Amino acid sequence: MVRQPDKQPGVIRSLDWWTVAIYLALLIFGWVSVCGASYSFGDTDIFSLDSRSGMQIVWIGTSICLGFVLLMLDDRFFDTFAYVLYAFMLVLLFATIFNPHEIKGSRSWLVLGPVRLQPAEFAKFATALAISKFMSTYGFNIHQWKDFAVACAIVLLPMIFIIGQKETGSALVYLAFFLMFYREGMTGSILFTGVAMVVYFVVGIRYEDVVLWDTPTSLGKFVVLLLVQLFTAVLVYLYCDDRKKAKMIGLYAVGSALLSLMFSEYVIRFDVVWIQLTVSLCIIIYLLYQGLGTRIKNYYLIAVFAMGSIAFFYSASYVLNEVMEPHQRVRINVLLGLEEDLAGAGYNVHQSEIAIGSGGLLGKGFLNGTQTKLKFVPEQDTDFIFCTVGEEEGFFGAAGVLLLFLALILRLIKLAERQPFRFGRVYGYCVLSIFLFHVFINVGMVLGLTPVIGIPLPFFSYGGSSLWGFTILLFIFLRIDAGRNLVKD
Repeated sequence: MVRQPDKQPGVIRSLDWWTVAIYLALLIFGWVSVCGASYSFGDTDIFSLDSRSGMQIVWIGTSICLGFVLLMLDDRFFDTFAYVLYAFMLVLLFATIFNPHEIKGSRSWLVLGPVRLQPAEFAKFATALAISKFMSTYGFNIHQWKDFAVACAIVLLPMIFIIGQKETGSALVYLAFFLMFYREGMTGSILFTGVAMVVYFVVGIRYEDVVLWDTPTSLGKFVVLLLVQLFTAVLVYLYCDDRKKAKMIGLYAVGSALLSLMFSEYVIRFDVVWIQLTVSLCIIIYLLYQGLGTRIKNYYLIAVFAMGSIAFFYSASYVLNEVMEPHQRVRINVLLGLEEDLAGAGYNVHQSEIAIGSGGLLGKGFLNGTQTKLKFVPEQDTDFIFCTVGEEEGFFGAAGVLLLFLALILRLIKLAERQPFRFGRVYGYCVLSIFLFHVFINVGMVLGLTPVIGIPLPFFSYGGSSLWGFTILLFIFLRIDAGRNLVKD
C-alpha cells in the first residue's frame, strides 16, 4: 500500500461536495428556523449576539471551522486514536453524573463560565469510532456471541452513564447503532424482537382496559398473546424452514382463540386469555420437544422468544406504573391516547400541532408566525423547532426540509457502501443511523407520533453542543471517505 506524498490536494478533490452542499443548506435553513422561533415582535436586530439567532451564527461559523480542521487531519488519526477518544468521553460522561449544575432536571451539562457543553452530544462520534475500530479488527465475527457482546457493551456503556445524568432521551439515541449492526450481519431476529416488543407495549397498554365484545376478556391481552403465537409461527417458518409446523402452530393459535371467544360470548362467560396462555405454554413445550428431537437450536431460541415476549408484556404495565418517572409515564399515556392533559404533558405537542396546522400549504411567511412569536410552543427553538418550519414555511417548506434530510441519508448510504475498508463503512452506517434516528424521533414527537424524549433536530435546533456534535460526526466521515482515493494497490 503506497500513499501519495501530497495528500492535501487529493483530499480536496476527493471530498464529497454534494454532502457538503446539503450540510450547508441545512445550516442555512436551520438558522432561518432559529431566527423565526426566537424572534419577538419589536426586535430590531436579528444578528445581535444578545439574540438566539445571532448566537446561532456564531455556532454555525465555529462548526464550519471545526469541519475544516477535521478535513486537515490525516484519516489514519481517527483509526489510531479511536479508543483514546472513546475512553476520554467515558470519563467525561461519568464525571458529568456528579455535576452540581442541574438544568431542567438534567445533570448532562458542563458549565464553563458563560459556555455550556453537553458531553453526550460528543460521545456519539467517539462511540462510533470505537465500535468501528473494534468491528474492523482481524477475526471479528458478529455471529460469535463474544464479539457481538463486546460490540454491544461499547454501545451500552455510554448509554448507562447518560441515563445516570437523567438524560434518557439522549441515551435512547444509542439504540440507533443496532441498525448498523443489522447492516453488518446481525441476525434480523434481534431487530424483529425489538420491533415486536414495541408492538406488544403499545397494543397491550393502549387496549388493556378495553373489553372484547361481551366477554371479560381484555382486548389488549387477547391481541398481544395472539401476536406472540403468530410471530412464533413465522419464526419457525423462517429459521427452522418447516412450513408444516409453522402452519400448524398458526392454525392452533387462531382456531383456539376464535373458538374460545365464541364459547365465552354465547355459552359461558370467561376470560379467554387463560386459554391463550395455556396454548402458548403448549407451543413452548412443543418447540422445546422439537429442539430435543431434531437437535436444531433455533427451536430453543424461538421458545425463548415466546417466553420472553409473554414475560415482557406482563411486566410492561408494572414498569410503566411503578418504575418510570411520573413525567415519563404521563408522556406515554398522552401519546397512547390514555390521557389528554392539554395543560400538562400534552401541552407541547398540542401547541406544536396547532402551529404546524396553521401554516397550511405555503406557510405564514418568514417571521410572521403567530403561535411561535407569541411563545405558545415551549422549546420551540430547540426540540420543537420543526413546528416553526411548518408554521412559517407551510407544508411545502416542511416537506422540503424532510427531502433535504432524505438526500443526506441516501448520500451517506452511497458513501458508506463505497468504502474500501470495514472501518469506514461501519463508521458511515453509524453516522447515518444516528441522523436517521434523530430526524425520525424529533419530527415524530413534534407531530405527536412518537414520545417526547427531548432530542434535537440535526443542524436546526439551537445550541452549540448539538451543532458541533453533528458536524464532527459528519466531517470525520467525510475525511475518511476523502481518504479512499489516497490508497493505491
